[in-house]
Amino acid sequence: MSTRGLARKPATYDDLLQVPDHLVAEILDGELHTTPRPALRHARVATVLGADLGNAFDRGRGGPGGWLLLDEPELHLQHDVVVPDLAGWTRTRLPAVPDAPYLTLAPDWVCEVISPSTERIDRAAKLAIYAREQVAHAWLINPATETLEVLALASDRWTLLATHAGPSVVRAEPFDAVELDLSALWTTDQTG
Repeated sequence: MSTRGLARKPATYDDLLQVPDHLVAEILDGELHTTPRPALRHARVATVLGADLGNAFDRGRGGPGGWLLLDEPELHLQHDVVVPDLAGWTRTRLPAVPDAPYLTLAPDWVCEVISPSTERIDRAAKLAIYAREQVAHAWLINPATETLEVLALASDRWTLLATHAGPSVVRAEPFDAVELDLSALWTTDQTG
């Protein structure tokens, strides 16, 4: 029987809770999306970036502080449930981590580490949700091409501020108060 033309029931949070733990589950525009846990290179990029930004901006060591950064937070934004690789809130908007399983306050910055299985969702559905929620900055990092795309929201549309590639040392909004050595993201050995 064809389901074409039939209205689908939107996915619910109960549907999301039924997804096995080895998958990442999100509800985007009423549809349940599941993807495998990130590959190790993807996880390494997110870990190194989170540590570098966390020291300078979350903890204020070698940088200005003023941010609260989280790895893979579950965000309930209207009817959508998204899990960015990294997200950050200015401390004026989120002074402390609440004792809750998820946040309903949209972040000020998100970072998606692109993989072949998530690129279409990250670039289309999730960026549209972040724009709707007025997230001011988004970074898209692709470990395979060793690129960082820096986006800013202007008049409800994403503007590409910069694309950085390879082993560059960069300053990227909103964390441009300190230099970020991208070579540390691409290095897989222990000396990087």
